[in-house]
Amino acid sequence: MFAATVSDSTGTFTWGEVPDPVAGPGELLIDVAAAGVNRADLLQARGRYAPPPGASDIIGLECSGTVAAIGGSGTDADDAARGFAVGDRVCALLAGGGYAERVAVPAVQVLPVPPGLGLVDAAGLPEVVCTVWSNLVMTAGLRAGRWLLVHGGASGIGTMAIQIARWLGARVAATAGTSEKCSAALDLGAEIAIDYRREDFVMRVMEATRGRGTDVILDVVGADYLSRNIAALADGGRLVVIGLLGGPRAELDLSALMAKRAGVIGTQLRTRPVTGDGSKAEVVAAVRERIWPVIASGAVRPVIGRRLPMREAERAHQLLRGGSVIGKVVLTLP
Repeated sequence: MFAATVSDSTGTFTWGEVPDPVAGPGELLIDVAAAGVNRADLLQARGRYAPPPGASDIIGLECSGTVAAIGGSGTDADDAARGFAVGDRVCALLAGGGYAERVAVPAVQVLPVPPGLGLVDAAGLPEVVCTVWSNLVMTAGLRAGRWLLVHGGASGIGTMAIQIARWLGARVAATAGTSEKCSAALDLGAEIAIDYRREDFVMRVMEATRGRGTDVILDVVGADYLSRNIAALADGGRLVVIGLLGGPRAELDLSALMAKRAGVIGTQLRTRPVTGDGSKAEVVAAVRERIWPVIASGAVRPVIGRRLPMREAERAHQLLRGGSVIGKVVLTLP
């Protein structure tokens, strides 16, 4: 099969032949129609985010396509795979391997394409929905009436976080870097859109909440925002860090954290185990039960900013790095 592979540490891609994957016990082999592009992909392309042990070294954390084959061994590992058939339209959360014509993935990480959604656009769902649901709901306990602050509100993660939070009945503030992106966040349901280049997000959050602060912060920045994020939290609030665009190291004023009885939580989806407590299987099952019907209804949808041929993976990375795209970038195969 063909795949987009990185040829050097500068992130230069080559489109060429690689060995075909094989579906093992409890796995599905998927003919890929499209793959979502994520910021983690940009890091991996530059040698700064290695795949977990045993995962494909081909980049790509989510895809959509059709089931080409079902692995089997006659063991309990086959149970999840039995829910699918060859030809099914699916999308999948991957540990790697999405930028290719085929990928093998544990069936517990595969979801049917929601009714009413195109196969290509479905590639922009698994990573963002699983990231948002696992962090906002399963980890931080966001619920109706609570405030959420989303950093990067016009990103793939941000656009999905705003929609899911609003569906839950939460109130949302979002930061973004341009007036166009702020408008997009408001259109998706954010009550407040903060241009972080010109405004103090702590002050805006405190004004909106009448000095109380926000209950949950979903942060992709990391070190540069740590102290301000703590200042913006409400008593008992939760800061969930899922990205390090602003660096990995900063001083933490523990007294400020303790005074608010607040928590700082760092998470990664990719490094979760496939099955067991806190696993990808657990997250995917929760998403399928709670959010998939909402997506099928049209109340929540992926925001796709650009669609490019997979041979243009390098250009897709440049677009995402440049920050001009609102929503997801998706790579497509013929």
